[in-house]
This record gives sequence, C-alpha cells and structure tokens, in this order.
Amino acid sequence: MMSALWIAACCSLLLLSSSSGVEGIGVNYGMIANNLPSPDKVIALCKSRNITDVRLFHPDTAVLAALQGSGLGVVLGTLNEDLSRLASDASFAASWVQSYVQPFAAAVRFRYVAAGNEVIPGDLAAYVLPAMRNLESALLAAGVTGVQVTTAVSTSVLGSSYPPSQGAFSEAAVATVGPIASFLASRSAPLLVNVYPYFAYSADPSSVPLDYALLQSESAAAVTDGGVAYTNMFDAIVDAVYAALGRVQGAEGTEVVVSETGWPSGGGAAGATVGNAAAYVNNVVRHVGSGRGTPRRPGKKVEAFIFAMFNENQKPEGVEQHFGLFQPDMTEVYHVDFTAAGASS
Repeated sequence: MMSALWIAACCSLLLLSSSSGVEGIGVNYGMIANNLPSPDKVIALCKSRNITDVRLFHPDTAVLAALQGSGLGVVLGTLNEDLSRLASDASFAASWVQSYVQPFAAAVRFRYVAAGNEVIPGDLAAYVLPAMRNLESALLAAGVTGVQVTTAVSTSVLGSSYPPSQGAFSEAAVATVGPIASFLASRSAPLLVNVYPYFAYSADPSSVPLDYALLQSESAAAVTDGGVAYTNMFDAIVDAVYAALGRVQGAEGTEVVVSETGWPSGGGAAGATVGNAAAYVNNVVRHVGSGRGTPRRPGKKVEAFIFAMFNENQKPEGVEQHFGLFQPDMTEVYHVDFTAAGASS
C-alpha cells in the first residue's frame, strides 16, 4: 500500500503554488490576498518570531524596501510569466536585476534568485535554464555577488520515488531537470523543492498513515529501504529527490532546499485541521532544527521554508486559503515555536 503513497506524493496536484548550516527556518511570504498587513509589519512579525528567512514568489519593491536592514535571508522569485523574456532577452534579465536586486543588495541579504516556480514539466520548462543563465550573468554584471540562481520544482518531477533509494526523474522532466541540476552542481547551488506530505495523505488517507505524514512516528519505521528506516514521509521525499539527482551525470553533489512545506488548518479536505497543521509544522521545525538530516544524508541539516505566512483570501476556495501560520490581522492560526529551529542534537 505504501507505493500508493508515493504515487500520490509525486503526482498530486500541487496547486499551491534553504543551504546547509542555516541558522533557523524560513517562511513563504505569499501575497495573493487583499487584506494583508503592510510589509514593515510583516517583517517585524517575522523577526519577533525567530523566523530567519523569507521566500518571495515575485519581486515587490515595497517588501524589498521593508527587508532592508532586517538581516533576514531572502529567496526572490521571478514570475512564471516572465520566464520566456528572461530566457530570450538578456537585456530584460539585466533590467530585472537592476530593478529588484541591485538597489537593495547593500541592505538586503539575498540568498537565492529563483527562476520560476513549479513549471517543470510543462510548457515553460524549456525557458528555465536559459533564464537562470541570463539572470546569473546580469547579477555578475551588476556587481552583485554571493547570490545563487536556481529554480523551484514540485515533486511531480519525479517519475519514481518509492522506495526513496529508487527516486528518479520522470521522462517528461529529466531532459530539463538534468541540465539544470548539472548547472547547479557546478556552482554549488541548491535545487529548491516543494515537499508536501499533506497531499499524499489527503489523496489516500486510508493507505497513508497520518502519523507518518505528520512526522509523529519517530519511534517506529513506516518504510524500510535497503536496511534504512524511514519514520516520516518528509525525509523519504527529500531522499527520493537526492536519489534522483544522483542518477544525473554531473549533478550528484547538488543540494536540496525544501522551498515549501506545510499543512492546511481548514478547507474541508481530509486531515485539514488546526491540530494537524500545528503538529506538522512544529514537527518539521524541530526535525530540521535538530540537524539530524535524513537517513540518506545523516548529519546534513535540511533547510526548509514553511508555507505560508498568512491565510490568503484570493487563492481558490478550499485548503489553499488555509495554509497560513497567521491570519491577516497577524493573530496566530496556531502557535509555532521557531526557536526550536536553532536546536541541535
């Protein structure tokens, strides 16, 4: 029955739309809403809760201005609809960097620029690597150093993921992901991967143990893979991606950053409750904060970004509106102890 778990994990509709040694944990700052607090209040809230990094899905100059002097690490994404121009027009990539990175680089701790989100496989996939190359060149030409260029993918890039050691990219994705992974490895840059045990559970709750999805089965292995024990699905998905990268020539050393992970607190679908959301997110924070790594990479701390900062009222109705840690008035949907991300085992 566990094979169904992996089919669900890798083929679920991820409708939503980190390197080692991170000092804490990040949060995705989505803005598909008309009632969110001002960016300065959001950044102050992040700092007050020990959130050390934020991921932006697209550039917003008001948010970037608010991030100046904050010390927060920033992952800055491009709009998917800009990928074709970024890929084909080096001057557009230069303009993008000059508008959204260069003016803020002295006071904002940019970590990664992500060319697109979850477009592989798909019609926009072919634009990703050329866009990454143009953005990298534009950053260097602008004198911006230390900012790596990457992209974010969903687990739909995997054609095989169970057991984790058999992880492999799908035929539809490998022609695109393979060269991207080699590009990243040559620059010691990570691949951003959106990891959602929730979707595997909600697609087949009768087959997927809830405790395994929530990282609550630490005392018992739900999956044994070649003598390696997996007690939670989060680790198993991450290791399946690492196994897939290991099958790409020249990409064996590519790191994985979990650019999104979360659990809905409502919306009517299976398992979408405040209690489960609180359990999952706090367990992820503790788990990555422990520095234990994954069974495939023990002791190699995983970097993760929680999805998402707020419940966003202009997302499609259902669970998508209920992934927030906070309501738009900045009250907690549930409490997360981000100080646990600084723990070490």
